[in-house]
Amino acid sequence: MLRRLGLASADELFADIPPDVRMRSILDKGMTEKDTVTKVTNILNKNTTASEIPSFMGMGSYRHYVPAAVDHITGMSEFYTSYTPYQPEISQGMLQALFEYQSVVCELTGMDAANSSMYDCATALGEAARMCGRIYKGKTFLIPEALSADRYSVLKNYLVGTEIKIERYGFDKKTGSLLLSDINAAVSKGEVCGVYTEMPNMFGCLDKNAAAIKQMIGDVPLVMGVNPLCMSIVRSPGDMGADIAIGEGHMMGTRPGFGSPLLGMFACRQDHVRKMPGRIVGLTEDSNGNTAFCLTLQTREQHIRRSSATSNICTNEALTAVAAAAYASILGAKGMIDVAKRNMERARTLMSLLSKMKGIELVFDNIHFNEFVIRLSKDPAEVNAGLLREGVMGGVPLKGHVKGMDDCMLMATTEMHSEKDYILLADAFRAVL
Repeated sequence: MLRRLGLASADELFADIPPDVRMRSILDKGMTEKDTVTKVTNILNKNTTASEIPSFMGMGSYRHYVPAAVDHITGMSEFYTSYTPYQPEISQGMLQALFEYQSVVCELTGMDAANSSMYDCATALGEAARMCGRIYKGKTFLIPEALSADRYSVLKNYLVGTEIKIERYGFDKKTGSLLLSDINAAVSKGEVCGVYTEMPNMFGCLDKNAAAIKQMIGDVPLVMGVNPLCMSIVRSPGDMGADIAIGEGHMMGTRPGFGSPLLGMFACRQDHVRKMPGRIVGLTEDSNGNTAFCLTLQTREQHIRRSSATSNICTNEALTAVAAAAYASILGAKGMIDVAKRNMERARTLMSLLSKMKGIELVFDNIHFNEFVIRLSKDPAEVNAGLLREGVMGGVPLKGHVKGMDDCMLMATTEMHSEKDYILLADAFRAVL
């Protein structure tokens, strides 16, 4: 291979990778298995995890309680090893579990049909933008100015090769709510193929203006990104007129872990179901009249001609989808409502505590779910480093995510936090600020 490429060595092959970030061997040559395990364990012990100290990081990845039964179900080899249902003859058990997952997504989002999952919310957003281009004429996809840099990066990458361009709309600096006037001005030009909004939005606000978008934009597709736990207590995207609903669903049954295996939720109205990416599990009957399940729509490159494919997605998050279905069935509607309420209560409690502290200012006057933004008197990155030294993981600095908010931090809290955790965080902030 090196000769074919005209290279002299493997080092020359990897010349584009800066030397200071290249991975060198962490193990000595000829180590025994026991010594290898000991050395790797000592390295891993240098990590500090959210199960050891309180973490207030969020922005799409949250630590919620996972019932033991969820781990038991997803640990069964029938589910654990069948991570990607490629073939129509996949086991009925896995198909039924994914059908149940789709049903949960439809109930939470108020949509008619859901696929059997995407990689994460960011890729679901990219697919939704492309789907809008297939549904409606226009070459502009509207997104909020308050959108995480990660999701924006993936969205931009997904639109490479299409004629769709991205345009942003602003938010009210006092409430954090989206500006309907910006959306109206952009749509009136007649070039918009889709509008994206989030509930709750990136700032954790339950944006009342989101309910007015569809009436304003008419036939232009509305895409709504949601937190599935929040959907148990607020109006669904379907109820607010959305055509497509996406979301990050890992918090239903999966823990964060170095970015964690995530779960992209994707659902839409019946009118658009054949333009939806991924695969859909359907309920049918076999030749003997018994209930059966099958992969009914598979509009991806592996199954149809590339020119007719809606997506080149090669797999999905089947195991985390099973975990979400198990989580929802174990908690039930009452349990999910209870978790959602506790998250809102915890956010309100923490906001009240931090708002009284010197060097901290609440940024938005709005109703929040489990996240909110604070403005700090010191650099957020330096503050986070100080908090970590005090035994707490702080929030996510908004530098690089939203212009003009370099001194702000997004704080997240869930039912996993106790009053003791809040006191520890407050003491840590006092020490640092």
